[in-house]
Amino acid sequence: MRTPIDRLAVLLMIVGSINWLLVGLFSFDLVANIFGGVDALGSRIVYTLVGIAGVYSISLLFREVPASE
Repeated sequence: MRTPIDRLAVLLMIVGSINWLLVGLFSFDLVANIFGGVDALGSRIVYTLVGIAGVYSISLLFREVPASE
């Protein structure tokens, strides 16, 4: 069973991937736009949390998931 931390990590990675999709397609950084720029404290916090979530999620690749009954 997945833990709430696992779900939070995946949610943060989804936010990060949508942001990178917007940057790649439209050169629009949604996080920076919401928080007032790339160097704004809010943006840096979100970027840091997304990065931590990505590193944490590496563990999801190596966990055994019990078979459903």
